[in-house]
Amino acid sequence: MQVHTHLIQKTKYQKENFKVWGNCEMCKNAIEKAVKAVNGVKTARWNIANGKMRVTFNPEKTNLNYIHKAITNLGYDTELYKASDESYNELHYCCKYERK
Repeated sequence: MQVHTHLIQKTKYQKENFKVWGNCEMCKNAIEKAVKAVNGVKTARWNIANGKMRVTFNPEKTNLNYIHKAITNLGYDTELYKASDESYNELHYCCKYERK
């Protein structure tokens, strides 16, 4: 079987950075795990010190809204969306960041 490499479309990944509120290593693990679980996400790194999320994803499979919603569903606010009070209140006490 011959593979015609010129027919294989190379996936064009989109890279984005945005702010996510949180505090600690537990937050980091939860946030990154939730983002990586979104279909189409290739990489997710959240920086505890500055709250910046770096994500690489396939825009044909997902978008920033889905990614932000995955985070806010956990209880963490992002620069686009605010988590519900119910989900924020479910966070571990050390993960409760100061909300605007």
